[in-house]
Amino acid sequence: MFILQLAAILFASKIAGDISARLGQPAVLGKLLIGIILGPTVLGLINDTEILKEVSQIGVILLMFIAGLETDVDQLKRTGKAATYVGVLGIVVPLLLGYMAGIALELSTIQAVFLGLLLSATSVSISVQALKEMNQLKSKEGTAILGAAVIDDILVIIALAFLMSLAGGDVQLGAVIVKKVVFFAVAILLAWKVVPVVLRFFAPLRVDEALISAGLIICFSFAYLAEATGVAAIIGAYIAGLGISFTDYKEEIFHKVETISYSIFVPVFFTSIGVAVEFSNVGQHLWLIIGLSVLAILTKLVGAAFGAKLAGFEWRSSLAVGAGMVSRGEVALIIAGIGLESNLLTADLFAVLIVVVLITTLVTPPLLKMIFKRGSISQPV
Repeated sequence: MFILQLAAILFASKIAGDISARLGQPAVLGKLLIGIILGPTVLGLINDTEILKEVSQIGVILLMFIAGLETDVDQLKRTGKAATYVGVLGIVVPLLLGYMAGIALELSTIQAVFLGLLLSATSVSISVQALKEMNQLKSKEGTAILGAAVIDDILVIIALAFLMSLAGGDVQLGAVIVKKVVFFAVAILLAWKVVPVVLRFFAPLRVDEALISAGLIICFSFAYLAEATGVAAIIGAYIAGLGISFTDYKEEIFHKVETISYSIFVPVFFTSIGVAVEFSNVGQHLWLIIGLSVLAILTKLVGAAFGAKLAGFEWRSSLAVGAGMVSRGEVALIIAGIGLESNLLTADLFAVLIVVVLITTLVTPPLLKMIFKRGSISQPV
């Protein structure tokens, strides 16, 4: 049955992406919307099964791996200050205003802080695709977004561990921080010293596509290492791509992995986001969904944009960076699941937040398109 669903997803996502592009929007928007249409909410042709989730996970990992391969490291160094400001202020503003919203909703103090923390999360996988379609992934705005995403992930996970320890969860804050430090130290060392050795070993092997297999082995190993230490798997995949980008094998791996990814796995990832959403009982909480969605979009947009502005970006560039940080994606979904299990979110609020996360994901591509529509803000390298 999954084989037929896979065929339907690939066909529908390509057609929907083309229609979206013809209407002047990023193709990724059409792929997201077609998932809602194919899923239980409308037609019910595709169900959110475990195998679909796994294939989708491979898709987002490969997407961020490709982003790492395409990243200009010199540009990344130049935007390091901006990435730090964007990452920090992109957390502080949603956290504070999300907390205030939680208090207004009569949540307990710790529940209100958790709501603010959830709204602080960022997942730039959707932004990466939109920027890639607009040829802006290598621009200073795109590079700042990628750098800020790494900082955002670290700070949010550490803050979550701290909050869970206060809430009585079985979480040791010191252990969490040590794990993060160990991951980044080991990942950077492996990317710098071991990755080139692995590629040189595989390159002369007399088997088909040995080098591409080596690239994928590195990608998935880094993703697993990240997940095992409590960092998002997409951050590990991104660092793996960065490591390979320093080698002479970058171009060959990039082109062939891109072909594999966009043929199967990435379309499944985009479509599965829409498939996973249930809109039942949404009408009962419509105003809450609207209010929290506006709050989620504006706080991340303003906070991240202000961070970019402090780093010296022009206002339009700053808004582009802010828009790229709006999508909450799978990171916020994971945090929401933790909140539900720990009784920090009620079932109704959990359902509302899932829809809010979807809305932030849907608005990101057209928001980026609107800001970039008059042409390149900065020339890609």
